[in-house]
Amino acid sequence: MTIIRDLRGYGRHRPEIIWPNGARVAVSLVINFEEGAELAVEQGDAETERYGEVQPTLPMGVRDLVQEQVFDYGMRAGLWRFLDAFAARDTKATLMMCGRAVERVPDLACIAVEAGHEPAVHGWRWLPHALYADAATERHDIVRTRDVIATATGVTPVGFMTRGSQSPWTRDLLAELGFAYDCNALDDDLPYWTKAAGRPLLVLPYGFDTNDMKFFHPNGFVQPEDFSNYVSAALRTLLAEAARGGSSMLTVGFHLRISGRPARFAGVEAILDTLAQLGDRVWVARRGEIAAHFGAVMPPR
Repeated sequence: MTIIRDLRGYGRHRPEIIWPNGARVAVSLVINFEEGAELAVEQGDAETERYGEVQPTLPMGVRDLVQEQVFDYGMRAGLWRFLDAFAARDTKATLMMCGRAVERVPDLACIAVEAGHEPAVHGWRWLPHALYADAATERHDIVRTRDVIATATGVTPVGFMTRGSQSPWTRDLLAELGFAYDCNALDDDLPYWTKAAGRPLLVLPYGFDTNDMKFFHPNGFVQPEDFSNYVSAALRTLLAEAARGGSSMLTVGFHLRISGRPARFAGVEAILDTLAQLGDRVWVARRGEIAAHFGAVMPPR
């Protein structure tokens, strides 16, 4: 299956989208709920996840308790910081949930969704869907992830995003399974329609730059202010464009084990405070809400 790249998109004449509160800038806050779904010898994998807080020193096949504990921190401590800070500001996020993580701590998944946050499918394991060799296996894992989340939380997810790249047939599967939106896109500042399995599928772009994963990049964030200042710079640009009639959507991504750490969490709180200060100049919404509004004002042709 061949995926055709679209280098033009909307072009210069982009759609003018007015979000429900009158703003031209929508902000999607995403909290990744994936700890416990990463590669781990403990789970029968050949190796432990190597992307994280520290550089692994153990050979393949040896259980790495340090890496496991780095991930465990996100659920044990980071989750509660996020839930408390968001509740204090009455702000809601979309939770990208790995099925295996929810399977291990269904009670925590339920608490997070009961707090008003939207669940979305983030793959069964924290692995790129490009690694699937066939559509049937991928479909099975998407369905079981959706089912595990629905059973644990009482809410059936309608959105999807995988770690890294999706497979050539992922979007066809999402369309066939009735998902409302796909987030595997880094190519625009507005949602857009594509065609998958012969029908329209809405794509909500994501962002890897306004994302706390850059704390783990050699040339990325170091101080919490690096993250919050970067997000503020993005907001300033988009708001300046909004003043000239431009519309946009910005995603800010958080990870429980990364920004959930005490020092980095100062950056999270600064971002939340900035958004609160902006008031109705921005619309902070869950991705399902963004998809529903965009679909209503810009239905597929």
